[in-house]
Amino acid sequence: MEPSSARSATSPVVTEIPRFDGVAPIPEMEPAPRREGRRFPIVNVVLFLLTLFATTMAGALANGAEVSLWQPASLVNLVAGLSFSLPLMAILLAHEMGHYLTSRHHGVNATLPFFIPGPWMVPLPGTLGAFIRMKSLPRSRRAMFDIGAAGPWAGFIVALIATAIGLRMSQVSPLDPSQGGIDFGNSIIFWVLSRVLLGVNPNTVEISLHPLALAGWYGIFVTTLNLLPVGQLDGGHVAYALFGPRGHRLVSRLAWLGCLGLAVVPLVLGFEFWPGWFLWFLIVIALGLGHPSTGDIETPLRGPRRLAAWATVGLFIITFVPVPLSIVTPKAPVVIPPSEGPRYSVMYRVASSGAWRPHAALPYSNLIR
Repeated sequence: MEPSSARSATSPVVTEIPRFDGVAPIPEMEPAPRREGRRFPIVNVVLFLLTLFATTMAGALANGAEVSLWQPASLVNLVAGLSFSLPLMAILLAHEMGHYLTSRHHGVNATLPFFIPGPWMVPLPGTLGAFIRMKSLPRSRRAMFDIGAAGPWAGFIVALIATAIGLRMSQVSPLDPSQGGIDFGNSIIFWVLSRVLLGVNPNTVEISLHPLALAGWYGIFVTTLNLLPVGQLDGGHVAYALFGPRGHRLVSRLAWLGCLGLAVVPLVLGFEFWPGWFLWFLIVIALGLGHPSTGDIETPLRGPRRLAAWATVGLFIITFVPVPLSIVTPKAPVVIPPSEGPRYSVMYRVASSGAWRPHAALPYSNLIR
């Protein structure tokens, strides 16, 4: 396939490697281009800086800083957002460099990462993710797996470190049920980290997250979105490498329908659900459910690489959360009899004004009901 026919599609808050249309003949392996003589990647750098600015704005507003583009003097307060933006950008960069370096290792011609700045109003993080573009296809399912899985694992490791450090700097307090907010759901790994590092059950306490831990939460969320086993998302590449073309078609369609089911089933039953799954159902249609063929489609994954593929499936499971975000309306205080003891919950709370309160005022919590 000629490089000009390659297409790259992007998704909200997702880092990804590129898409290719249809099944095309595989060209001879192209050696990764040398860095000597390359032009300065001005587009990549500009997009990186714009995304850094947008995520810093999101972090500053989340910390209660007064920042406005219409008041240039207020931009000095952007420093309040660096504790959120720097770890988040590190997570995204690690994810994309995992794809990029592994592509070069396998002789696949790939571009440097393109970051996507996004809106920074609460609770959006100021970025829609990042992506790289491959200008040649991997020649085997083994190479496809390596490239597809390297990004999520690299980003997850950085997100795990950020979450662990941030949780140690977070605070635990009783729930104030009189205030509403925006809830950020708990994945298995986030629940385990909270339990181990804070010594409490995160389902029964209110945790005031440090911005570093919140950046880690977004990084974990990015990981699970990328590992959805559909089309040409990273999880789709893993499914193709693990199950082959036919297995990928089945898994991809089941996962696509699963996105719809995650919204429709709880809606019909009257349970809480995330409307974003409707959006993802449509996004997957736009991106396509298929996968391009590698040069060698018959040779399956074996040995340690096959174990690594199943470990990547496990990574999707422990980072997945069915209701990532939801809005909780303020509730009247509940009087609890002394015999029952205190009742707690976990909520990432947003003030009614729409601005997140300063960290000292316990801004973030995660409600699990």
